[in-house]
Amino acid sequence: MNEPQADPTQPASPEVHPHEALTRRRFWQLGAAAAVTACAASLLPERASAETSASAGPTAQDYFDRAAELAGDTPNLKSIVGALTAGYTPPRPPAPAPMRMFDNVAVLSVGFVSATAILTPGGIILVDALNTPDEAEQYIVTGLRSLGADPSTIKYVVVTHGHGDHFGGAQYLADQYGSRVMMAPADWDLVASTNPANAPARDLDIADGQKLTVGGTTVTLNHTPGHTPGTISPIFPARWRGRAHTAMLWGGTNPPAATASKETYLSSALTFASRMRRAGVDIELSNHGFADYGLERIEQLRSAPDGRENPFIVGTSAAQRYMKIVETMLRGRIAQDQEAATPAMTTTSATSTRTTGCC
Repeated sequence: MNEPQADPTQPASPEVHPHEALTRRRFWQLGAAAAVTACAASLLPERASAETSASAGPTAQDYFDRAAELAGDTPNLKSIVGALTAGYTPPRPPAPAPMRMFDNVAVLSVGFVSATAILTPGGIILVDALNTPDEAEQYIVTGLRSLGADPSTIKYVVVTHGHGDHFGGAQYLADQYGSRVMMAPADWDLVASTNPANAPARDLDIADGQKLTVGGTTVTLNHTPGHTPGTISPIFPARWRGRAHTAMLWGGTNPPAATASKETYLSSALTFASRMRRAGVDIELSNHGFADYGLERIEQLRSAPDGRENPFIVGTSAAQRYMKIVETMLRGRIAQDQEAATPAMTTTSATSTRTTGCC
């Protein structure tokens, strides 16, 4: 059988190997698929943004839910969750009668804000001074006398931060009794720059971690900026029925508006919790009793003067949980700020991608 002969008058066709034909076909399939994918991605930026957001970490609500879980049904913990929630409106409760919360610690309150007197054999360390000279006279001076303490022995007024409801009566006490007024340098500057009513004359600066000792009682003054640039939170010894405990007073509650300041507040909460742990803090106090169920606890204590239980002694674990809730709520507030900024960013990104186009 003869082999067929090629026509010498026709040009030879180039030989195409089967694997080359498959490679070229696959090349065009992949190219078409890539084009479709790119176009779809540009047309669906919202979906991409949502997927990115979902993988970015907890949402603000996740943090708020976690804080509520940590608080459970414990009144002071539930209270601080509420007080740190965006849009919270502080109440204006009536002034409670002055009260010795501990053998050596008294609360002198107008309801909305309180001053705390640490009583020592060598004199009084007063933490905050209410709104005005009149309030200092009516609630601090008269209140101390009703509790058997002498207001003329107020050696120091420690101002937790430079807002008028905390320093308003300080200059009155300085003028009346020669008390020294102390504030962090940043908040002395804040007061000087805003020139508010009843501002005290600049006196003593507080250094972070400074030890203030009167009559054998030492108070540690900790910088916890965030609520204001120079907020101070003291740690000090307290006695109940003769037994020794360690108290903290969180110096500034309401988170500031700026995200960067909230981040500073968060850092302060973490640092202060660590210092509390090292000091063995088992008592939680606030200068705003509505924020930590403090006003209700004062009345609980008043109603059972011979009781062995003191509702302000929460234990070291619960004191740490309180600060963990502060931390978690702050993380939620920061996430809330970031989420509020996301729609504008997404809109800008989507507009830019669609303008470019590909299909």
